[in-house]
Amino acid sequence: MKLEQAREFMRSNHRCVLAARKPGGGIHQSPNLVAVDDAGRAIISSRETAYKVKYLRVDPWVQLCVFTDAFFGQWIFVEGSAEVLSLPEAMDPLIDYYKRFPDDNPPWDEYRKRMRREQRVLIRITLDSAGPDKQG
Repeated sequence: MKLEQAREFMRSNHRCVLAARKPGGGIHQSPNLVAVDDAGRAIISSRETAYKVKYLRVDPWVQLCVFTDAFFGQWIFVEGSAEVLSLPEAMDPLIDYYKRFPDDNPPWDEYRKRMRREQRVLIRITLDSAGPDKQG
């Protein structure tokens, strides 16, 4: 699968499971919502204290399995390298992230307060590969 096809899928399908490597071996997985920024990176909001954030700071390898709201049906995976952006630098990118979903926009002052209170970060994933290329 071409990366642009994967990006198009993620622009309209936001549910995913993120996989990150744990120190000492093993994989940590967590459900998330994904969007795609103007640079073509997959973006996810998380908390500074989340295990995935701690793991990605040590090893930036990440894989996402992205699927439709119906769960069964079409799905894709992408792999890449993650960068964790913390507050205060993350604030404007977090606002941009929220605007990429079809929800009503919140009052932005309240949103900013909530992002600081929740210690939000933005995970940016530079995509290296996507699939599947074949189906069984």
